[in-house]
Formats: sequence, structure tokens, C-alpha cells
Amino acid sequence: MKSEPQASEAGRAKSGALALAALGVVFGDIGTSPLYALQAAFSPHDHLRVTEANVVGILSLFFWSLIVVVTVKYVLFVMRADNRGEGGVMALMALAGRRAGGRERSVVLLLGLIGVALFYGDGVITPAISVLSAIEGTQVASPSVHQFVLPLTLIVLTLLFAFQHKGTGRIGSAFGPIMLVWFLTIAVLGAYGIARNPAVLRAVDPLNAVSYVDRQPWVAFVSLGAIVLCITGVEALYADMGHFGRIPIATAWLVVALPSLTLCYFGQGALMLHDPRIAANPFFHLTGPSLTIPLVVLATAATVIASQAVISGAFSLSQQAVQLGYLPRLTIRHTSEEMRGQIYLPAVNWLLYVAIVGVVLGFGSSASLAAAYGIAVTGTMATTSVLAYIVTRRLWGWPTWLGLLVVAPLLAIDLTFFASNLLKVHHGGWFPLLLGGALFVLMRTWNWGRKTVTEKRITEEGPLREFIARLDQHTPPLVTVPGTAVYLSSSTDTTPLALRINAEHNHIRHEQIVIFRSEILDVPHVGDEDRCGIDGLDDPSDRIVLVTARFGYRDRPDVPASLQLAANQTRELRNLDDATYFLSRITIHPTAQGGITMWRKRLFSALARTAPSPTEYFQLPADRVVAIGTQIPI
Repeated sequence: MKSEPQASEAGRAKSGALALAALGVVFGDIGTSPLYALQAAFSPHDHLRVTEANVVGILSLFFWSLIVVVTVKYVLFVMRADNRGEGGVMALMALAGRRAGGRERSVVLLLGLIGVALFYGDGVITPAISVLSAIEGTQVASPSVHQFVLPLTLIVLTLLFAFQHKGTGRIGSAFGPIMLVWFLTIAVLGAYGIARNPAVLRAVDPLNAVSYVDRQPWVAFVSLGAIVLCITGVEALYADMGHFGRIPIATAWLVVALPSLTLCYFGQGALMLHDPRIAANPFFHLTGPSLTIPLVVLATAATVIASQAVISGAFSLSQQAVQLGYLPRLTIRHTSEEMRGQIYLPAVNWLLYVAIVGVVLGFGSSASLAAAYGIAVTGTMATTSVLAYIVTRRLWGWPTWLGLLVVAPLLAIDLTFFASNLLKVHHGGWFPLLLGGALFVLMRTWNWGRKTVTEKRITEEGPLREFIARLDQHTPPLVTVPGTAVYLSSSTDTTPLALRINAEHNHIRHEQIVIFRSEILDVPHVGDEDRCGIDGLDDPSDRIVLVTARFGYRDRPDVPASLQLAANQTRELRNLDDATYFLSRITIHPTAQGGITMWRKRLFSALARTAPSPTEYFQLPADRVVAIGTQIPI
């Protein structure tokens, strides 16, 4: 047994290892913002002159955005709202909706879906702007390479997406050390830049931010559209909390990321005051010409890691959306035997790739992309604030005045950032809004259609216990065939259509019948000990059993494995190794009847046709699956 000092030392070592790993996965996006954030703030489009007052004012807004939004809002407040250790917009939506009812629950679902949709918009722009800005650093060393920037960017992105199917397990261990080198490098370069003009340290005083805003309110409001770039990726702190825990993420932020980012931004500002001409790309002027290419290589590695974090987040979020019924079933492949969170979704991967390539070719430069960046980020931040307020009231039991005292100022900051970014709509900000809006409509349509089909299917299926009670008196008598039949069902109360069709049309029943229903809970994971519930359904012959398997929204349903767990609990289940699995295949038929518009019904029907086979989704043995079809009008 370990002594208390040894246990404490082991705990610190583990926390330190997690903090290092968090640097690679959590802080990749926000850690590479120095490549383009200050450059965007002094974009020629905004006509902000490089003066000491302007530079110090902008840097003060950068610094206090990092303190208030990242440190106070997320690290100290939002990250305390965990759904059994998991974070992210969808987890927060499930948490906030747990005790909400009626209209409030509808608001929670609406806000959650908006946040999820906007996250995808952010996920498309982040890899594009990050890798582009890193490759553009080569132009500082040699302006003649301009024509190779886009091809090199596309090559890097293509390789990144082509290797996604291998998973991040093999290279994940290197992410943390690489990002640690990155943060230490930008900290040292920033300190070198500050030495050229230490006056920039005055930006730590918040009065300089207030003075900048008071002196030119409209210019300051427009500047917020660039200021927000320094906090892009902040949602990753919360979304990846389940992988590392709140304490390691907070440690990595406070000890490494925050000081390094502050030094880097201040160093860039100091060099801009020393030579205003470098405002077009201040980051790569922090070092001499001989070190520019090595810095480009390191920056490219950091941006690839940042992109990987966003892609992995999109995979996880898509899986959660499928489990909660907001997206159709998607092919999900687990890429690690040890880490259940490492997954690969081919459809999401290549859709993201096509969208990102289109963004790179369409916008052409990181400066142009910066004009489109921010709307999705700030929209997600605002939805997080509102959902967090509901959690303080419904789950934490805070009085209204205390919840408003904490959340209202944070929400006001989010909405101010969002309003400023709306000015970017005609400069490219329309893209993440269009993408987010399309995904929002898609998720709402799928959720509506799934519920509608389920309701009509329940009507056609009829009561399960009544069907079983009459099974032995069926006319004509049913022929009992040997073996075990497993019928997948969407309800514990109704008869699977395939079972009813076998009895009423084929006049057969199997020696043993297992009705299997999967239930997705609003928790991330369900342990094996809580997985299965068994119901004999009052069948006097003990030949019909109902198995209900519970899964978390981050678990992948596995029917054969769940049945084996159930078999360990009861003797009623037998001969599972040779069981035949029956699926009720539904064909959707859009009609002119009530509900939603015809185009959304057709959209739902098309989505239903593209969903992968339940055989793969539920991990059924393909050579023992029988599908029996029926048509349902909507």
C-alpha cells in the first residue's frame, strides 16, 4: 500500500502528464491564434493606424479577453458544469434540460442545437485559417514563394484528413510535447520582442482598454471582431474536459498557455511599434530571417495539431448527436482498443475535408478568412452562457439574483463580440452562418421525422404484451422453428413489425424469441454492470424475453455483446451464438398531409436512405441478419 506522500507524488505526476497532454489536444486552436489575431486587428481594411495608444489599447483588450472569457468564464465557472465528467455544448444541453420542462426545455434544445451547428462552422474555418497562416510565413523569408502557399496548404490538409482513419493514438503522445515546445518558443520570442519596447507592458492595466474604447467607440467596436480571434478555441477547454479533467486543463492554461500567449501578443505589439511596416505579418518578424523557415515548420506542426483537435471534436459531437437523435446513423469506427473516445467517422471526415478545401480556395488567404472568423465562435459562446445560467438555477439551486450576477456580464461580453462580428457578414461571415443554419435545419428536420415515424410505427405495431398473450392461440397455428430469433425494437411496449409480420404472414415463430431495445441516456457512458435489464413479459413458456440495453451518448451500441451480458444474468437466454437477427426496415413515403413542409419531408426521407445499415451500427453479424420491410407515410 502506498504511503500518503508517495500517493500524493503519483497523483501530481499523473496530473502533470494530463496537463501536458491537454496542451496538445485542448489548446491547439487558441495556441495558434497569435499567427493571425494581431495581424487581423491592424488589417488595412479597418484603417487602424499603428500608434502607441492603439497598440497598447488593442493589447489590453487581448489580455483582458483572455483573463475574463477564458480564465474566469470557462476555467473557473463553466467547466464546473460537467455531465458526469463530460463537457461541451451538447453535454451542457443535456445537463440543462434534465430538470427543465415545457417551454424552458424547448429553449434549451433550441440553444443547444444552435451551438452545435455553429461549432461545425468553426470546425471548417479553424483548420483552413490555421494551416494557411502558418504556410504564409514562408513569404516573410522569401516573397517569391507566394504562388506555392495554396498548393502547400492543400497538401498538408489532404495528408491530415487522409490519415484520420488510423486514429490519433499513435501520434497523440507527441502532441503535448510539440505544443509545449510551441508555447515555450512563442513565449521566448515574445519576451525578445518586449525588450525592444517595454512600454507595451502597460496593456496589463485595464484602464488602457477603457481609454481605447472611450477615445474611439466605433473603431473599438469594429476591432472586437479581430480581438475575438485571440480566444477562438475556448470551447475546446470545455468540450475536452472529459478526456483530461478540469484541474489538468486549468493547470495547463494558467501555467503554460496564458503566460506564453500574453508574452507573444505583447512581443508582436512591441515590434510593431518599433517598425509599423511589419503589421501585415508581425508573428514571423519575431525572429530573424535565418530562423523563419524553422518557425514555419514548427507553426505548421502546431496548426496541424490544432486542426486535429477540431476534427476529433467534430467526430465526438457527431456521435453524440446521433445518439441523442439529431442526426441519422453514421458509420463509426473505433481506432483504439484502449481509448474509447478515439473514433473515426468517414462521412464527417470527408465532408469536412471538402468544405475546408472549398474555404481555402474560395478565400485564398488567412487575412480574408479572418474576416469570416468569429461569428460561429461568439454564437457558441453566447449559447453556452445561457445554458450555464439554466444549470445554475435548475441543478445548482442558485437564487435568480446570483445567477444573473455571474452570467449577465459574461453574456453581455459574448453578445458584444457577436454583434461586432456581424459586421463581417458581407466579408465572408455569411459562410459559417449559412453552414450553421443548414446544419440546424437538418438536425431539427431529422429529429422531427424520427419522432413522427416512431409515433406512426408504434400505432402499427400494437401492444406487445397483448400480442404475446395471443401468440399460442394464433389462427392458423404458428409453426415453431428451432433456434433463437432476436428482434430489434424501438419500444418496450409495442410489437416489433418484423415479429408481427413473421406471425401474421409467414405463420412461424422461433423456439426462443428475444426482443431487444436500446436506450440512449443523457450521460456519456454506462458501465457493463448497469447495461441490461431483463423482462420475461409474463410469457408462461419462458420462451420470450425482453432485453433493454442502456447506452451513454458516447457509447457505441453493441447488440451481441449486450446480449451476452444479459445471458450472464439469467438462464432464460440461450443459443445466442447462432441467433438470427430480424430488422424492421422502414421505407419513408412523404405525403401532402400535415406536419412540416414537403421539402423538409423529402429531406428527411433522403437522409433516412443515406443512413448506414443497422447491421453495422448495432454491430450485428451480417450473415445472420434478416430484414423485413414496410412503408410509413409522413
